[in-house]
Amino acid sequence: MSASGSRPPLSHAAISEGIDAAIEQAEKGWREGGIPIGSVLLDASGAIVARGHNQRVQSGDPTAHAEVDCIRAAGRRRDWRSLTLVSTLSPCAMCSGTTILFKIPSVIIGENRTFLGAEEWMRKEGISLRVLDDPRCIALMERMKREKPDLWAEDIGE
Repeated sequence: MSASGSRPPLSHAAISEGIDAAIEQAEKGWREGGIPIGSVLLDASGAIVARGHNQRVQSGDPTAHAEVDCIRAAGRRRDWRSLTLVSTLSPCAMCSGTTILFKIPSVIIGENRTFLGAEEWMRKEGISLRVLDDPRCIALMERMKREKPDLWAEDIGE
């Protein structure tokens, strides 16, 4: 812990591995015919503790967004306050609310150009956000919006 009481930041390598794993999850969702958004949870050392991807199409569950899927995969835990959520896309209000509910203190966002989620709400709740502006994440969502615009509109409730 630093003098301010916050935990030390994750290493560049841990962040890189986290976004790579989230992108793998997004690509898995796309291959399955779903929405290409992926997420992972990292512990304080940067180790991946859970993975998830958007499974709305595959499961028929409108709440099966990547971040929620990842948090479900993490199971029952007591260390939420030491985890970092990594997502390929800026989390929507539902996923941001879940992050707030479990008091996950840090979120790494692959990109927020194609969709800006509830980032301001998370900031107001004291969550640290870092936007990577990763071109791979941007390309995934641009492809999704170009090739399956109706599915994208459904995913975000339009």
